[in-house]
Amino acid sequence: MKITLLAAAMLGSTALYAQDTVKTASHLTISGYAELYYGFDFNRPANNTRPSFVYSHNRHNEVNLNLGFIKANYDNGNVRANLALMAGTYANANLAAEQGVLKNVFEANAGVKLSKTANLWLDAGIFASHIGFESAISKDCWVLTRNISSENTPYYESGAKLTYTTNDGKLTLTGLYLNGWQRINRPDGNSKPAGGLQVYYKATDAITLNYSNYLGMEGADSVRVRRLYHNFYGIFQLTPKFGLTAGFDYGTQQRSKGSDQTNHIISPVAIARYQLADQWAIAGRFEYYQDKNGMLIATGTPNGFDTKGYSLNLDFAPMKNALIRLEGKVYDSKDEIFTRPSGLTNHGPLITTSFAVSF
Repeated sequence: MKITLLAAAMLGSTALYAQDTVKTASHLTISGYAELYYGFDFNRPANNTRPSFVYSHNRHNEVNLNLGFIKANYDNGNVRANLALMAGTYANANLAAEQGVLKNVFEANAGVKLSKTANLWLDAGIFASHIGFESAISKDCWVLTRNISSENTPYYESGAKLTYTTNDGKLTLTGLYLNGWQRINRPDGNSKPAGGLQVYYKATDAITLNYSNYLGMEGADSVRVRRLYHNFYGIFQLTPKFGLTAGFDYGTQQRSKGSDQTNHIISPVAIARYQLADQWAIAGRFEYYQDKNGMLIATGTPNGFDTKGYSLNLDFAPMKNALIRLEGKVYDSKDEIFTRPSGLTNHGPLITTSFAVSF
């Protein structure tokens, strides 16, 4: 999930990635997106599926569709709505717990403006997550594949949200009432709603700061545990060509119902991006994810999930609505958590390439 505020922060340096839209009638816009990819995991998984903590671009040694959708947007200034239907391996992996045709819903929401003088909106339905700086739309992110914290926080959420934006557009405040942690339907046996807050501040054209959180009860009522998750990030366009994104996630969850003991997650990530020319850009990423007790990623190993990631990305945009990408990535884990034909290993090397088109 991740939200697409990153695209707005990049402004001129990424204008060549902008998504074209087709105006079909007054206030109505039709748009679409498709991303094909090929990934080769050097650990050669026997089932051609990458490790369980990876949900996007997760197929090995095959050409496939990561995400494709067609979207209708309506906005007359007082009422707005979005409907987008999707297909791809992203949908198969991320919406596995949803029912029937809901697995193919990328976005479905409607909203009404509550004030004639203030930019105050109430929206309800299925929408992009308020957590993180990366979205499911790879084209809008600085690197091809998602970082571990993005993959293991919600890409989407359902419920209702109240959003206020100041007249100068610099500060946006959002409060959310949610059905759960990346859920359209609330899990069976769970009677407790979840919620969250987001504070998004665009200090200048070159500096964006964000804080988001989530509070919910996970599991059926008989065993439910409290989860509290915090996400911080900043996007800094230091020069017209060079930008830096830095994020930090911290999450806690009760070890058992009613317990005072908690499990913890920490995950810092940094991405640097440089625009080489109008059509070319490079980006490098470092990330670290620690989940010792398997709060979100269970390994059954002595140190739990304790993994660093390094990646290098090359982008070529032959036209403003098309993007070709190549990325090399290596995971380095404290324990041997990656499987290969000869046994277990600490390392997970991968090469991925993709071609994305939007309209």
